[in-house]
Amino acid sequence: MSQFLKAPQSAAEVGVAGAHDAGSAASGPLVTRSTSVIICTYTEDRWDALARAVRSIGRQTHPALETIVVIDHDSILLERARRAFTDARVIESTGEPGLSGARNSGVAVAAGDIVAFLDDDAVADETWLAELDRAFDRANVIGAGGVATPGWVRGTPPSWLPQEFYWTIGCSYRGLPDDASPIRNPIGATMSFRRTVFDRIEGFSDGIGRIGSTPLGCEETELSIRARLAHPGSVVLHVPTARVQHVIAAERISWAYFRSRCWSEGLSKALLSRRVGQKEALQSERAYVLETLPAGILRGLRDALRGDLSGLTRAAAIAAGLTVTVAGYVRGQLVRTP
Repeated sequence: MSQFLKAPQSAAEVGVAGAHDAGSAASGPLVTRSTSVIICTYTEDRWDALARAVRSIGRQTHPALETIVVIDHDSILLERARRAFTDARVIESTGEPGLSGARNSGVAVAAGDIVAFLDDDAVADETWLAELDRAFDRANVIGAGGVATPGWVRGTPPSWLPQEFYWTIGCSYRGLPDDASPIRNPIGATMSFRRTVFDRIEGFSDGIGRIGSTPLGCEETELSIRARLAHPGSVVLHVPTARVQHVIAAERISWAYFRSRCWSEGLSKALLSRRVGQKEALQSERAYVLETLPAGILRGLRDALRGDLSGLTRAAAIAAGLTVTVAGYVRGQLVRTP
């Protein structure tokens, strides 16, 4: 995608160790950079959430250079958004249908030094952009991602859903680092990259990730892996202080959605493995499967012994989620198209 035009900059001026305190205000002087925020959407059903997302960018303590709302092939929604969001730049996706094509369309017109992405059903804290921006004070940081906390439509989290599987609802999950640390990839609801990254690797890949409500994924993972390989010595940084609240619709907290999301994740990881190699694709999953999930099962059993019987369902959900995800991965390896 030759439309991603800007000269690449050096990505290895400082070591990884220096990145660990990037979330702290004492980590050094704040270097002013301009940030374009991209919000992609595809349906009027999420209009109220979209409006909240756009408003949250207008309240940032570190103001965005621009807010770009990308409409994924819906002419009616496009006209409505243009009428409503007069302070934002509303464009139609020129890529293939799906989140990757919409994001690339936004990047193609973005003018900021940093490109940040916010989901259309997420609300950013007022300091979200300031915290993400601070991570880029270190020259070897090419991307940064924050924390997405669930905003439950029904008020309280379902007792059976383990925090280890909050990734199924697009939120930060137990197993992520608690401090500012290098990670393989950020969560799509709250992430940012240097604009120059897209010049080097030509954006998000079509054919992977979510299309409409189909719960595939891994487009952020695939892009982050290619970005780090293209910039030796670089890191993507987890910034826990950059927070958004991700609205969780009622249909996302059912067993049926949980199973579907786990199955789709397995299919997506199989496709990712074929594109970037199994070592890179499953780098984070090894510790997650061998350490985080067994600890979660034991935690659920201990909770049950203490009288919280929902701990048994959480332990069972961890075992079931892992089984379904592995089954989806095996299926994806055997069948070349999901």
